[in-house]
Amino acid sequence: MSEPAGAAAPIGLVFAPEHPVFAGHFPQQPIVPGALLLDAALQAIEAGQPSGAGAARYHVAAVKFFRPVGPGEALSLSLTRAPDGRFQFEWRSGANCVASGAAYRIFAEDSGRS
Repeated sequence: MSEPAGAAAPIGLVFAPEHPVFAGHFPQQPIVPGALLLDAALQAIEAGQPSGAGAARYHVAAVKFFRPVGPGEALSLSLTRAPDGRFQFEWRSGANCVASGAAYRIFAEDSGRS
């Protein structure tokens, strides 16, 4: 059973200035690592799946980082499910897009396929 295509309500996120990642990324001019933004987007996608949907992995089809995100910067994540099953995500800071991408959900039974 597949979920209907469409958009979910935006999700807010702030990486607190005291988050341990900023100690090493980068101490003199800290920025949120792109991997954290990507991980948070994938976690939001997974959280929106129906219970009992089974274990899944994700194939990230595309991701683009437009500008660095600083500590304490308020972000908003928008998720859209396309009719082909792809999840499109977009991180915004105010009116500015800071990152966007697309991912496909791969179910555990499909994990052996390339």
